[in-house]
Amino acid sequence: MSQAAIAIKEQLVGELQTKIEAAASIVVVDYRGLTVEEVTELRKQLREAGVEMKVIKNSLLIRASEKAGLDGLKEAFAGPTAVAFSNEDVIAPAKIMAEFAKGHEALEIKAGVIEGKVASTEEINALASLPSREGLLSMLLSVLQAPVRNTALAIKAVAEQKEEVA
Repeated sequence: MSQAAIAIKEQLVGELQTKIEAAASIVVVDYRGLTVEEVTELRKQLREAGVEMKVIKNSLLIRASEKAGLDGLKEAFAGPTAVAFSNEDVIAPAKIMAEFAKGHEALEIKAGVIEGKVASTEEINALASLPSREGLLSMLLSVLQAPVRNTALAIKAVAEQKEEVA
C-alpha cells in the first residue's frame, strides 16, 4: 500500500475517532436485507432527529474505536455495518433504530455507546423504551408541581370547610 493511501486512512481513522469521542450516543446496526428505499427512509428519520448515519469500513471502525478506548465494540464491527452518531440527544438514535427495527425484521441492532460506555443490544433497547427528553422534562415538572398543587388543594378544602361552618 502506498504512503499516500496509508496517510489518507490514518486521517480517516483520526476523524472517526474524534466523531466517536464527541458523540453522546452511537448505535451500531446490521442493515443487511433492507431495500434502498427502506435505508433512505431510515436515514431521513435519523436526519430529522439530528442523527448522522454512516456506512464505514469495519477495519476503520475497529481502529478508531480502539483509539477512542472502546475496545468492546470490536465484535459489533462484522458484516455490513451502519453507525448512527448523535452529538446531542442520547435517546434519539436508539429510539429511531428500535422503532424502525420493529417494522423491518432485517434491521438488527448490534451494540452501541452511551455517553462513552459500550452498551449491549439489551441496553440500547432499554434506552429506546425511555420517553423523549421533552417527555422526561414534563414528568419532572409534574413531580415538582405535585407538592404545591396538593398544598393548594388542602388550603382550599380547609377554606370550604370553614365556610360551611360559618
